[in-house]
Amino acid sequence: MTGSDPRTASAAPLTGPAAPCWVTLMTRNLETAERFYAQVLGWSFRPGRLGADYAVAYRGEVPVAGVFAVSSAYHVAVAWTPYFAVEDADVAAARVRERSGTVAVGPLTLGKGRGVLASDRDGASFGLWERTEASASPPAPAGHAHAWLRLRTRNAFDAAIFYGEVLDWASGRPGCCDVAYEGDEVIVRCGGHPLARISSGAVEAAVDPVVRPHWQVQFPVADLAATVSAAERHGGALVEERTGFGGTEVTLRDPDGALFAVTDVRSPA
Repeated sequence: MTGSDPRTASAAPLTGPAAPCWVTLMTRNLETAERFYAQVLGWSFRPGRLGADYAVAYRGEVPVAGVFAVSSAYHVAVAWTPYFAVEDADVAAARVRERSGTVAVGPLTLGKGRGVLASDRDGASFGLWERTEASASPPAPAGHAHAWLRLRTRNAFDAAIFYGEVLDWASGRPGCCDVAYEGDEVIVRCGGHPLARISSGAVEAAVDPVVRPHWQVQFPVADLAATVSAAERHGGALVEERTGFGGTEVTLRDPDGALFAVTDVRSPA
């Protein structure tokens, strides 16, 4: 059993009331997902407030992800999805539509907030989250992220404009995330800490889901080989291995088919 590396610093925390993002797994079977991720990433699980089909994954006492067993009932794809914090879900959803994106679900009232499931112009799915009540959960440790993000898209520059306009990135308002064009990628930083990479080259019509435009959730781990081995022993599969950016990134498929990545890279930048 492996887990997130506590030495991972400088990345934007994804938990707590001021976090820029939250990650959720849409899956078919909650018990199967809990068993797999407990063994592979060392998580524990507690019932959430959204019903019997929802649980929250914890590392220690800090919530790190949500797991929703609703893909069969609501015909939602099995996938890991980032939910970006917004001040007004209605305004953000309207911005998605105005820029030729798609709003599939919401805004819906869910627990302590309002959620939207959407996709960008190239078909990559993402969520919007408006918090309507104060969070009772402790924030992630300062400077520590349990996950970060990578958008594989057709054109990184075009995608950065879309998300910037929808989410107020680089708008100059207090607390907004910044965008920097570095080499062939776009780096998104929140509070000075890297949150996500956006890279070009995805092909919308590709048969391979790894190649199609999508948001990839990446979990930093202390022992990459042990994590891959644990995933394979518990019904997962290795899909792709990439080396670069100072380390190795491995894409895995969980027993239900959801893709996610584990990496020994210490920062998404």
